[in-house]
Amino acid sequence: FDGITYAKGGSVLKQLVAYVGRERFFQGIHNYLTAHAHGNATLKDLLTELEKTSGRDLGNWSRLWLEEAGITTLTSQVQTDGQGTITAMRIDQTAPEEHPVLRPHRLAVGFYDEDQSGKVVRTDRFELDLEGQGAEVPQAVGKKRPALILINDDDLTYAKLRLDQDSLEYATQNLYRIEDRLARAVVWLSLWDMTRDAQFPAERFISLSLKALATEHQSTTFRYALSQISTAAHHFTASRRRQPMLQLVAGTLWDLAMKAQPGSDEQFQLVRAYLGYGDDADFEDHARGLLSGDLKLEGLTIDNNTRWLIIHALSAHDLLADGEIDRELAAKDTTENREFAMGARAARPTAGAKAWAWDQALHNEDLTNSQIEALADGFSGSGDQELFAPYVDRFFAAVDEVWAQKTFHIAETLLNPLSAGGLYPTKADPAALVKAGDAWLADHAEAPKALRGMIIQNTESSRRILKVREYNERLR
Repeated sequence: FDGITYAKGGSVLKQLVAYVGRERFFQGIHNYLTAHAHGNATLKDLLTELEKTSGRDLGNWSRLWLEEAGITTLTSQVQTDGQGTITAMRIDQTAPEEHPVLRPHRLAVGFYDEDQSGKVVRTDRFELDLEGQGAEVPQAVGKKRPALILINDDDLTYAKLRLDQDSLEYATQNLYRIEDRLARAVVWLSLWDMTRDAQFPAERFISLSLKALATEHQSTTFRYALSQISTAAHHFTASRRRQPMLQLVAGTLWDLAMKAQPGSDEQFQLVRAYLGYGDDADFEDHARGLLSGDLKLEGLTIDNNTRWLIIHALSAHDLLADGEIDRELAAKDTTENREFAMGARAARPTAGAKAWAWDQALHNEDLTNSQIEALADGFSGSGDQELFAPYVDRFFAAVDEVWAQKTFHIAETLLNPLSAGGLYPTKADPAALVKAGDAWLADHAEAPKALRGMIIQNTESSRRILKVREYNERLR
């Protein structure tokens, strides 16, 4: 329970531990296992034992946390006097319109300031209960305001965070200096949530994240940050600024890879992320140098998988001559390499390559599941908006056929971009995708819930891209 959790399930479990108290939680688990040894038990039985040890009523907690969807937002409000002493602090809770459920929270508030070495460290911490629309934080009153006030310190609960304005400004300038890795991750994730909700500039998020990557060594945080930077750069930035930002990100990632500890996880992740851009002037030289061995990064092994990662990247930017993929496969023809080759062919950003990948994924009955996944990933992972324009209508025209004729796993692979890329043309015009998605949903009100869920997820993803992109377009 001390690790960083990003999935709701793990976060809800952490909140349950915090809500009943760590020692009382484990005592309740012990009592539960003892009482129901060699027998069957229910969630109610577990909650009953936890209620006995904690003195908490968990019936309402269970209903709001386990039976209701959505995520709430916690916003910090801080007032100070002329001497910088806190005179009032409150945390407000709001819920989205589609899921208007306010949950009870047990959370911590942390105060962070710079120490003599310049590191940002925790100087105070206190816990409180929050229910309904929010709660006052009386423990903060009378204390000198620190540089950063972190609500949900130690990541005890599951919610989006909105820091008070002074803390937000300090965090954006000093994220990389926050010493505790969990606190750093909580702040970073709150900034990402604001970026995704069109409340924080995408370019600013990218810049502060790139700066923080230079000193980040927590592998999970590092990986998530690279993914967030990619999403922000490729999908959220204003159109007039997108290409310069992609070039900036690519160049910075390469510089960081060159400076990374040889053989480290960061080095590998940075090279892998860099290969997903291809927007800097030296990309082809770097990629081909790594492939041929003329360019060596100390500690970086170019194994079979990495070779194909480079080949895929070159193909995705149309930098391979005809036959190069075939020659690479002929040098080592294995089942796995055939999958890699299919993905690389599908990644080529040409109308012919996309048409071939689309037809193969939908109609070649001889392909394995893994080959279909490789095709779908290659199809959707490269190309521009114009290239994917014809596939908006084609995708929604194919949905019913895919659902009726394919297994659930393959249908999920082809229809859901979060699985293996999918055939959903995420890079097409988001406005066109939202319009087509809403129309399909209106015409398929009685479709199976699982299928509607995939289309809803696709459409909401495009709706978010549209909203966030419009927000960034309005910024100077």
